[in-house]
Order: sequence, then C-alpha cells, then structure tokens
Amino acid sequence: MNTKISHLPKRTTKPRENGLNMVMDKGLSLRQAEDFIEINSERTDLLKLGFGTSLITPNIKEKVKLYRDAGIDVYCGGTLFEAFYIRNSVDDYLRFIDDLGIECLEVSDGSMVINEDDKCEMIRTLSANYKVLSEVGSKEAGILISPSKWTSMMSQELEAGSWKVIAEARESGNVGIYRPNGSAHTALIRKILTKVSLEDILWEAPKKPQQVWFIQQFGANVNLGNIGPWDVIPLETLRLGLRGDTFFDHLPEKLATGLRQEVDPESE
Repeated sequence: MNTKISHLPKRTTKPRENGLNMVMDKGLSLRQAEDFIEINSERTDLLKLGFGTSLITPNIKEKVKLYRDAGIDVYCGGTLFEAFYIRNSVDDYLRFIDDLGIECLEVSDGSMVINEDDKCEMIRTLSANYKVLSEVGSKEAGILISPSKWTSMMSQELEAGSWKVIAEARESGNVGIYRPNGSAHTALIRKILTKVSLEDILWEAPKKPQQVWFIQQFGANVNLGNIGPWDVIPLETLRLGLRGDTFFDHLPEKLATGLRQEVDPESE
C-alpha cells in the first residue's frame, strides 16, 4: 500500500495458502516478463505457462528463471502434461520441466480422459518430488460432470497429494464451473463446498464479473486463477474494495448506507 486507508480487508501475504493469484502467461517475451515482475511479483503466487506454449516460446528457460528468482512458482499448463501422457512419454515431460528448473506441475485430464484411479496414482507418485496441482473438469462444453463426481474427484486428488485442486473454466470462462454465458454455476459451486474446503480449491476466473462474484461470495482471500498478466493489480483492487464493483463491500454499514443514499438520485 502506498498510503494508509481504513476499512480494507486484511489480505494474506506470500508465502500463503489462501488468497492466491494464479496468472496465465500465454507467450510473454523476456522484456514483458521483466515488466510483469516489476509490478506484480508480490501479488503473484503461481505463474502458469498456458497450455503447450512452453514448448515453442523462445527463451523459455531464461523466462522461468526470471519468475522463480522473483519468488513465483512456475508450472506448465495441464494440456502439456496431457500431450505427453497420451503419448506414453511422461518421463520425457519430467525431463523437460526439470531442465527448465520447474518444481511445480499440473496433472489434468481436461482434453482427454484419464481413469481417476490412474490420475490419483500419478499424483501420488509425482507429489514425492514436485508441488502438484490437479485440475478437475472438462474443457469440452458438452461434457457435464455431476456435483457428486466433482467432490469425489477433488477429495481423492487432495488425499493423493495435490497441494490445490483447480476448478476448470478454460481461459474462455464458459465451461466447468461456469455456464455457457460465463455466469457462475452457483448450485455446483455450493455443492462442491459442502465436501471440499474453500482453501483447497483454486477457482479459474479469467473474467472480471467472475472474479467479482467469487470475491463477494467468499471474501478477499479466495484463490483465483487464469488471471491475465495485466489484470493482477485490477484484481487486487476488487479484492480490497477499491473498485466500483466491490466499493461498498468492506465499509461499515452506517457509512455504506449513507453513501448509497447520497449517490442515489431517487433519494433526492
């Protein structure tokens, strides 16, 4: 904070278990990564090299080092894991991330089907040497997963060794925990939270209305992911009530009510 102001929610600080920001890098240059780090490193916990971009992005090893030196955990998007898995080349995948200096990885089955027992065994094995995130939910809009299956898979994967489970939404924000129009699938999310702790879930929320919904429902320290590189500070203002969408959320009721009356033209 550049100056003091009252009535802001208390935010967690790094290293932290909740209030996480996961940012997606879809091919930033080294210079862009340096600019990103300069203004966002203290607010970014995880940096995902989106889908398979790490295979074709120039200077990827140097970029990973920049992020890690800034105290940000880097991992490759789950689609890359799946690309190696379906080719029976997981060992090659591990050699690739080891060479990059990456100690965090995502196990997912959003583009293909992996038997849940096999997925959990993979998580159990990999978590001995890596920080593992696992993702639940399909990237295909037509594939629906029952709430009971969501909770079962999330619980099993956490038990197998996942540090956090990611609730799928894609970068488009219109599948998984969201309806096709991008609005939150509230019944599904509520049912998930009857069985799985809020702190154990990283909710993909690429769009501002989705970020607003999660913050207003679950507070300033909800874990959010698939954040754009230049949306980290705007997201922080949403978390703190320093943006119109959440402006009144942390003000005392008396103050908030008075302000609302002043700006309401119907009250005049």
